Amino acid sequence: MDNTVNVELAYGQGWLPVSLPADAHVTVVEPTYHPAVPDEAAYLREVLSNPIAGRRLRDRVKPGQTMAISMCDLTRPQPRDLMIPAILDEVAGIIDPDDIVVLVATGTHRGNTDDEIRQMLGDELAARLHIVNHDARDKASLTWMGEFGNGVPVWLNTLWAEAEIKVTTGFVEPHFFAGFSGGPKLVAPGLAGLDTVLTLHNAARIGDQRATWGEIDDNPVHSDIRAIAAGTGVTFAFDVILNRDKKIVKGFAGDLFEMHEAARAAAREIAMAPVDGLFDIVITTNSGFPLDQNLYQAVRECRRPSPLSSPAARSSAPPNAATASPITGRIGRCWPRRPHRRHCLPTSRRASRPFPTSGRYRSRPRSSRAPTSSCTPRICRTPNSRRRT
Repeated sequence: MDNTVNVELAYGQGWLPVSLPADAHVTVVEPTYHPAVPDEAAYLREVLSNPIAGRRLRDRVKPGQTMAISMCDLTRPQPRDLMIPAILDEVAGIIDPDDIVVLVATGTHRGNTDDEIRQMLGDELAARLHIVNHDARDKASLTWMGEFGNGVPVWLNTLWAEAEIKVTTGFVEPHFFAGFSGGPKLVAPGLAGLDTVLTLHNAARIGDQRATWGEIDDNPVHSDIRAIAAGTGVTFAFDVILNRDKKIVKGFAGDLFEMHEAARAAAREIAMAPVDGLFDIVITTNSGFPLDQNLYQAVRECRRPSPLSSPAARSSAPPNAATASPITGRIGRCWPRRPHRRHCLPTSRRASRPFPTSGRYRSRPRSSRAPTSSCTPRICRTPNSRRRT
């Protein structure tokens, strides 16, 4: 008889096997597994045809208008190779492809390389689209939008600010201080200037007890992110939820805030699970690729166990205990910082890009600054952790 509990945790491009003694009262917290939709491309077209709120995208656009599409960068597992073509198909015959720019919402991260952009979108799509890496440090590429929320100075990418049609694309999962990813985060911090991001991510906001997993109401970070999106405008929003295999299980489209509310509700059910109390030991990882690409992302691994750790465990642990363990698997993302609530988990994925030579956006040089050092990140996801017997 096997006296161990065997668990696989997301680690790198694969899984880290962890064997624990069965008599150690092991609790495995994992997301509810949902199989992928049968035909992801067809499903996304259907989602765009039936928005959660408001008119479908093709009914909001007119010939001759310019469009900017915001998408996640390499550190997030967004299925860009499926979502971007779905948007392009939705506006085909109305918006000229030369009037469309795809913005990689890097936040303060480094720009993605051409190879990475091809990896994200595929060679054909990367070759024919005008794709621009957002650069939060390039003041010449930013436009002052005003002050929003709780005194946030807002600078946004000029291509986004000047576009007549603004479309966000991303995916939704619990986020360790912004509450949830996706939706308005594809505007700020995704396309925001450095000063804006530093304000949104300052110690006062991130240190607030309400800035945590799955919390939206009164979350000082998410409230300001929403205020920026509302004040600067988003024409249409498009998000998905992924399973641990990084496949699409649900999609949402329509007016930004109504769409995001529906996506958050689904993410709570899929990526969060109840726990009965606190634990002396919590084993977790950083979700594996692509959230393991730089040291900054280790803060997620440190934050995840804290809501579930007993006071005795926290007081006896060394300062770097959360990252010092040789088995830094990931049993889940946690929220909020209170016992007897829900504990949530993660997800992940890949990357893409050149662009044409005529049309309204072609006259603007593509921002292809050499990727700077590792910089700071933002999100894409993974419900990861699976139990074996």
